[in-house]
Amino acid sequence: MHICFVTNEFPKKGFPHGGIGSFVKTLAVTLVKNGVRVSVVGINYTPENETQNIEGINVYRLKRSKLKGLSWFFNSRAINSKIKEIHQQNPIQIIESSELGLAFLSKIKEIKYIIRLHGGHHFFAESEKRKINRWKGFQEKRSFKKSDAFIAISYYVKNHTEKYLSYNSKPVAYISNPVDTLFFKPRENKSEYKNRIVFAGTVCEKKGVRQLIQSFPFVKKEFPDATLEIYGRDWFFPDGSSYIKMLKENEIPQLGEFAKDVHFNGLVSYNDIPQIYADASVCVFPSHMETQGLVAPEAMAMQKTVVFTKYGPGPEAIEDFITGLLCDPHNPKDIAEKIIWVLSDPVKAKMMADNALDFACEKYGLDNIVLQNINVYKNIVVT
Repeated sequence: MHICFVTNEFPKKGFPHGGIGSFVKTLAVTLVKNGVRVSVVGINYTPENETQNIEGINVYRLKRSKLKGLSWFFNSRAINSKIKEIHQQNPIQIIESSELGLAFLSKIKEIKYIIRLHGGHHFFAESEKRKINRWKGFQEKRSFKKSDAFIAISYYVKNHTEKYLSYNSKPVAYISNPVDTLFFKPRENKSEYKNRIVFAGTVCEKKGVRQLIQSFPFVKKEFPDATLEIYGRDWFFPDGSSYIKMLKENEIPQLGEFAKDVHFNGLVSYNDIPQIYADASVCVFPSHMETQGLVAPEAMAMQKTVVFTKYGPGPEAIEDFITGLLCDPHNPKDIAEKIIWVLSDPVKAKMMADNALDFACEKYGLDNIVLQNINVYKNIVVT
């Protein structure tokens, strides 16, 4: 079987990438280990054509068009041409993309086309209470019409997407994003950190970072030695201004004497994340919205106690007070109460972390998830 992923986000050293890129890399590497041929086609981060074989994956990064107003046309034409070339050399059975990815692809009769629902334009427009961009909305609808099947990474993203977009009576499978449980696994806390609160992810409003900072004074009153460690890349407003700078100017001064114990650690290497989780007393991800979210299951797979959002797919990832804690991400006091609960009762928190490890390995374990994907691919090919 030959699977071709269409994405511009496949990880490249020295360049930031999103969750879709991480997902494709993790899944693709394991598909190759299971005897599946995998290609990845997308537009390059740099103005050149580039071909690499990365852990058995054939990655084709195409030169980006800079022609204003028509770049979408020339970029799509380049992707179509490369797919046709690959298919002639080694026939492709499945092409997979995210929600907008099929809009301008020319379908090849022998190939089945799949959209994986990571959370598209309509989904996030609803969750962020903003208007649909007509151009992106058009692309997404066009893309959905071309798809032969869909894979949803959570029931939540499936149900909320279909409020706005039709699956056109095509099959919809449900498969969680995988966690590499050989990489994210329990490890020793090498440091002497105590009452260390850790957040990892893009530092932006929808990840709940502002409310997490606002919760910190409540925690400090109970645990004066607590620290808040924030790891992740900055987000920028449409005018180019920094979200972290806004937090430092508007939120951090409100903390008074506690401000010195909030640390912005910036973007860190993916390879460093497991140790960052290992050194945490509690991992807190109070997202306003997620499609599934990988940071919570990754920390759970490391046997850490996690506070996650009660909204969206939060209850699919965590059973409250059994495998972790769910919080109201818009309520700083509620976030603080959940953090305080964890720090106040390490015995119960450890039991919860043990449950989280078992749950994460069963639900998100890479080998199990890959087999689910292969079975879905095979079923789609024969239909």
